[in-house]
Amino acid sequence: EREREREKEREKDEKMDYNVKSVACIGAGYVGAPTTTIMARFCPDVKFTVVDINQARIDAWNSDKLPIYEPGLHELVMQIRNRNLFFSTDVVGAIKESQIIFVCVNTSTKTYGLDAGAAYDLTAVEVVARTIAEVDAGQKIVVEKSTVPVTTADRIQKVFKACKADGRMEVLSNPEFLAEGQAIKNLEHPDRVLIGCRQTPKGRAAEQALSHLYQKWIPESKIITTNVWSSELAKLAANAFLAQRISSINAISAICEKTGADVQEVARVVGTDTRIGEKFLRAGVGFGGSCFRKDLLGLVYLARSFQLEEVADYWNQVLLMNEYRKERFVRTVMEEMFGTICGKHIAILGFAFKANTGDTRDSPAITVMERIVAEKAKVHVYDPKVDHAEIIEMFPGTTVHTDAYAACKDAHAILVLTDWDEFLNLDFKRIYADMKRPAFLFDGRTFLDHKYLDDIGFCTHAIGKGKL
Repeated sequence: EREREREKEREKDEKMDYNVKSVACIGAGYVGAPTTTIMARFCPDVKFTVVDINQARIDAWNSDKLPIYEPGLHELVMQIRNRNLFFSTDVVGAIKESQIIFVCVNTSTKTYGLDAGAAYDLTAVEVVARTIAEVDAGQKIVVEKSTVPVTTADRIQKVFKACKADGRMEVLSNPEFLAEGQAIKNLEHPDRVLIGCRQTPKGRAAEQALSHLYQKWIPESKIITTNVWSSELAKLAANAFLAQRISSINAISAICEKTGADVQEVARVVGTDTRIGEKFLRAGVGFGGSCFRKDLLGLVYLARSFQLEEVADYWNQVLLMNEYRKERFVRTVMEEMFGTICGKHIAILGFAFKANTGDTRDSPAITVMERIVAEKAKVHVYDPKVDHAEIIEMFPGTTVHTDAYAACKDAHAILVLTDWDEFLNLDFKRIYADMKRPAFLFDGRTFLDHKYLDDIGFCTHAIGKGKL
């Protein structure tokens, strides 16, 4: 009798048909909104609704001034918003009418309680899972888009089971591999799309439904299918490997500064090896953003939870090297400026963690500014995309400017902390003429023309190049 029941269940799963007419995305942040926008563009016959409990954020998405900056995003949203792309705070309504639900909520590192500073905070994920379970509206495919630790899909499924909703829910892992500042390009022409599913007829049917959406613009050959746990771990591993490359070249940069070698030349030679490649071999003041540090901490925590101490120590060293690079940069500033910057005008060019984004999460500029402010310097900041109020909230008393020339006027030193293209085109002769002497310039991104700056008269210092 039990065998017949199992057979009926298998037949039911095999016949399950997800007729996708509506998709919900819970979370209107840096991942959810751009991803949904691109999907809406290429799937015009499907309704996409981005929902969030933050009314102000949704209002911004429905306005002419979007809450995040990403090249090309504004134009796309303006083209398709209210056509088949909608932004709303009606979470329950979106869940009811959708066949696929993307979970794109914040999964930052815990800042409280047990394992604070190490484990992921999955509070928002669980709240969303319970909300979905409470909406009894047919079969749903729930897709993890947020970066999560391995086995999170199982936890979501357990929530559904406890709420007696697991029979109509199928959880997939579909992590994003976006680089901020290039998100639209990454979404339109991805290296790969990863979908992790349970190895059951129902799981494979859900995977096919999601894959069908992506195949509207992505070749099937670029869609990789794995089990759920491999998908969850692959995302962490990818970010860990990228962060590792940055810390590796930054470690080499410190040796360059002591020996007279040029880190850009070293990186170019190393990058020509096809086994290594040239990407992510650019020395700088350190990596930032919402993912690398969080995911490395998560990987370290995961390894320690399995008593894999050597594995945890290995990946933790990538984090330690990143902190070392930031501290070394500040120490160089102090040493070159005669051991004190108290009362001196320090101009910070760039506050975002990288160019082409207004995102400041875990930006190296924050650590550098904390040290500079602690030394009682007079800090002046310019960034073309970061909101002024955000900088002032973090650093009260800081002067934020609307152009680089104003920030640098009467400065004792300039610290370049974000590699914005517009900084390459600044009139540095004009800037030099308006600075105190000696005029120091510290290139924390190693991307300016240092010989030109030195010829103008700057005391130029660049990561991985020593004194020029």
